Amino acid sequence: MRNQDQTTKRKRLAALGLAAAMLLGLSACEKQRDSDVNLLPKEDKEKPAVNLFSPMEKTEPDTENAARNAADTTIIMAEEKLGVSVAYKTYTAENYKDKTYDDVALERARSNLDDIYLLNPDTIAILSEEGKLADLSGLECAQNLRDVVKAANLVDGKLVAVPQEVVAYGLFVNKDLFDRYKLKLPETPEEFLECCRVFKENGIETPVGANRWWLETFVLAQAYADLYNGGNTEAEIEALNRGEAKYSDYMRPGFEFLQELMDEGYIDAEKALVSEAIEGERQDFLDQKTPIVIAYWGAANTESAYGNPGFHMQAVGFPSSRGQMPVMSITGFAVGVDAEHKENALAVLDEILSDEALQAYAEINRVISPSKNVSVECVPALKPLNDRIEENIFVLGANAGMKLEQWGNTCQVVRRLLGGATVDECMAEFDRLQEETLKQ
Repeated sequence: MRNQDQTTKRKRLAALGLAAAMLLGLSACEKQRDSDVNLLPKEDKEKPAVNLFSPMEKTEPDTENAARNAADTTIIMAEEKLGVSVAYKTYTAENYKDKTYDDVALERARSNLDDIYLLNPDTIAILSEEGKLADLSGLECAQNLRDVVKAANLVDGKLVAVPQEVVAYGLFVNKDLFDRYKLKLPETPEEFLECCRVFKENGIETPVGANRWWLETFVLAQAYADLYNGGNTEAEIEALNRGEAKYSDYMRPGFEFLQELMDEGYIDAEKALVSEAIEGERQDFLDQKTPIVIAYWGAANTESAYGNPGFHMQAVGFPSSRGQMPVMSITGFAVGVDAEHKENALAVLDEILSDEALQAYAEINRVISPSKNVSVECVPALKPLNDRIEENIFVLGANAGMKLEQWGNTCQVVRRLLGGATVDECMAEFDRLQEETLKQ
């Protein structure tokens, strides 16, 4: 088993990814309440109830529908069609002190305190291995899912979770600066390094703005470009799960690439190690001091991040042997296998994840839908990234079918590299993590 400190750090990372990306449009509430407050109006208490545990709070039940966020809109659709009431049980930091969202979700799911849970990828993997999650394969909505969604949430042939959106990470680049120095947007690691060299030689001190959370995207894109796009995905994952293949062999090229970026001064490792997501690099990017940053899809849709940069911005995939590679992170809604209101919970999920509800959700939040039948027009800056995704070219940053959790573990090992560990030491850590996983 991993020590407690490592587990806590990994969970905090996954929780941040959820809050920063997928739930960008789900946190519209203006005030916090105690998590046990009953939000249902009196007349709703007589309806069949379904309890949903999530990081965000439902807006006041008696407010106008237009004031509710995208998630609430889909919940309302399910409530009206099924005649049920969905009661939110919510997480707020002050209620749980030093416990992360993942800590609390695990406790509640293991104790069957709720019916539906919004879970991060590593928590999905843990609970599915413990047999705590119902198989959603029989839901009507499951038939419309994109292959990438099924692949991320299939465990031993069971579909254990389904999201309302797919979060894509990529490189946000200042196209004006690339044009000024006659640079093409890079496809491969070698081309990326050449762009950084040219920027550096022309007085741009730090070509790549980075933070302590998202540099693993470079590694994941290079590590799994062939695994997810070479036609042999299931067999390669099974070999890793059995220990016949080593994660460190997949990871080494990406770590060597990051080391070169650091050695050449293209990334400020010391600053990245202490910088929070977006906060550390956003201003330099907007001031055109840094031409490249890492960000997620939704950051191009909000003016609080990169939605109005004041220059020609484009979002592209990370450099890999197969060209520009998006990295996809997928959370999901799950139902407890022994949930008190299991049948109603499954029916609610089938409604909020129907094409009709997902279309409404996607139009409000302008996101990538998990349904292959639902799409919305993206902002022009996201088109290059979206084109690759529509071509089914991507890498999964998290996969519940992999026994070794990917997103959080890779981030923690990358942070070791930023802190001065060698590539060989980082690979030894992956070997150790894999050995521990195989013993479980």
